Amino acid sequence: MNMPTLPASTAVTIGSIPLGDVLAWTAIGAFVAAMVLEWRDFVDPARYLAAGAWVVFGLFWLTMVPHYYLEVKSPIQTLLTLAALPLSVYAGYLLVQGRESLLVLSNAVAFMGLFYLPAETIPVVRTWLIETTAAQTHFGMELFGYSPGIVEGSNGYMSKFGFDPNETVTGRTTYIIMSCTGIGSMAIFGGLIAAVDAPLKRKVTPFVLSIGVIWFLNLVRNVFIGLASPWGWFQQDVFVYFVTEFMGAPADRTSYLVAHNFIAQSLSIVALLGITYLVVRLLPEVLEPLEEVLYILTGTEYDLADALGADVQGETDAAARTARSETGDD
Repeated sequence: MNMPTLPASTAVTIGSIPLGDVLAWTAIGAFVAAMVLEWRDFVDPARYLAAGAWVVFGLFWLTMVPHYYLEVKSPIQTLLTLAALPLSVYAGYLLVQGRESLLVLSNAVAFMGLFYLPAETIPVVRTWLIETTAAQTHFGMELFGYSPGIVEGSNGYMSKFGFDPNETVTGRTTYIIMSCTGIGSMAIFGGLIAAVDAPLKRKVTPFVLSIGVIWFLNLVRNVFIGLASPWGWFQQDVFVYFVTEFMGAPADRTSYLVAHNFIAQSLSIVALLGITYLVVRLLPEVLEPLEEVLYILTGTEYDLADALGADVQGETDAAARTARSETGDD
């Protein structure tokens, strides 16, 4: 889950501020306020405020549909953003109906926003993330014998790989944007880890591990896409036909779209599931908000500790015993 600012070409604005930014900040602000109310034991007001935050959060994702459909041309991300509104409204409904356990997931979203939105909206942080990621990706390309150099991209950052269009297969190149930095996925795991009730010392290892693995895999992804696009690794006729006929994209974008929208995004889902499993093994409390996600999706209660096997169940029990011993509760 990333939370990018809607590009100017499709963004609706309030004054000079994109509507997506307004909705995102409003939702995260409401989630944070609900979290504070819960900490102060005002549970019922926290539920109602979090319910409203979920609805606004869903509206934010709805504003992203034109971007993912018209510009990114990503079927996966378009479907996810379309599904976000009804799922978010349902989460709000469950909170209003008294499902207090959803407050943990709401708190996780609050922390995710606190991780992500400053990076997205503070210019100096945004510039550093994008240009550092571009430099690291270029270093990765050099390991494979390519050294195109970095030039200014259309987004105004030194993040475009300067392949000579007369020497490459497609004549195209790529540039790094905010969603290429991996900060969205990092925010997801950071938010989940921060939100659960566990001692800080047990949160450090899964946090560092998840951030490190995401950083490395994201770098591999950027190098793969950055080379596949100019050098036409997927310019075969069957892919060109699909991209031009069903996605309405130019033929020379085929390698980029196949590498980015289908291969990389599909493998990213697999990678995130693997990282989730590693985090759960180290911090079983993360299962609680994940169970809430499954309940929203299916309407069925799940015991993920039991489903994942005795090892995780044992770690969950051990974590509970550790928490009781640290609070004097036995």
